[in-house]
Amino acid sequence: MTREIPTCRPPDPNTRKPKYQPPPGACDAHCHIFGPGDKYPYAPNRSYTPPDAPLERFKELQSILGLERAVLVNASCHGSDNTVIVDAIAQSGGRYRGVANSDDSFTEKDFERLHEAGFRGVRFNFVKHLGGMPDMGEFHRTIEKIKPLGWHVDLHFDASDIVEHARLLDSLPVPFLIDHMGRVPTKNGLEQEPFKRLLDLLRNNERCWVKISGAERISSEGPPFTDAVPFAQALIEAAPDRILWGTDWPHPNITRYMPNDGDLVDLIPLMMPDPAMQKRILVDNPHRLYGFTG
Repeated sequence: MTREIPTCRPPDPNTRKPKYQPPPGACDAHCHIFGPGDKYPYAPNRSYTPPDAPLERFKELQSILGLERAVLVNASCHGSDNTVIVDAIAQSGGRYRGVANSDDSFTEKDFERLHEAGFRGVRFNFVKHLGGMPDMGEFHRTIEKIKPLGWHVDLHFDASDIVEHARLLDSLPVPFLIDHMGRVPTKNGLEQEPFKRLLDLLRNNERCWVKISGAERISSEGPPFTDAVPFAQALIEAAPDRILWGTDWPHPNITRYMPNDGDLVDLIPLMMPDPAMQKRILVDNPHRLYGFTG
């Protein structure tokens, strides 16, 4: 019996030019390149099929949004083949960095080659709709392989995972980066236990970083997703030197509110009104973690 693989909705094709102008060198620290599938095939065991979102379209998006740098996160639909990101970084003139997908077949030499290609982290999905908790033996073996490179581990969590895996997070020997504000639903408020745990992590663990991306994922009210702003503000207040911002373009697995990326950029001055803070989070923090050269 053939397994049916769900297809993702495409991103909004009519990106609105935002009113807000990001500072020079601003970085989209969480975004993806998908395909095109005939050149960069999707993994046979993937949990979803994205619409092609190739490098050429991403370059157009960055131009409209006023962003110059990017961290390209290789998504699970490409499996452990990182070629699509390797090639994109190679064409970027030092303006892109990458976060890899891997498995137990990757050796220290494989990670070294990815480091030379511009990768600075490896990602693990814990979210239930993408298959849930990874093989933890593989997880820890990978951590040991990337540790000498100074890489971080990128963690895609459900909100409940922040509580469930508290001991794991405390014990990680490398920097770790939690995606999309921990996917905490805004309807549960700032006092919900997963968000309080996330704030405590940021305050008390200097290896913890958080992305204030995914406003459309955590929002209960829908566009323009301003109910996510207080969550971003609280995270920024907790540890402004360990916060990154990103669009999550082309927004895979969005089931309700497909955002316009111009609207997401216009949330930035609401999340951080101070221009100095905008520069810190959009320019200085990603530069420190990823070491851009372009």
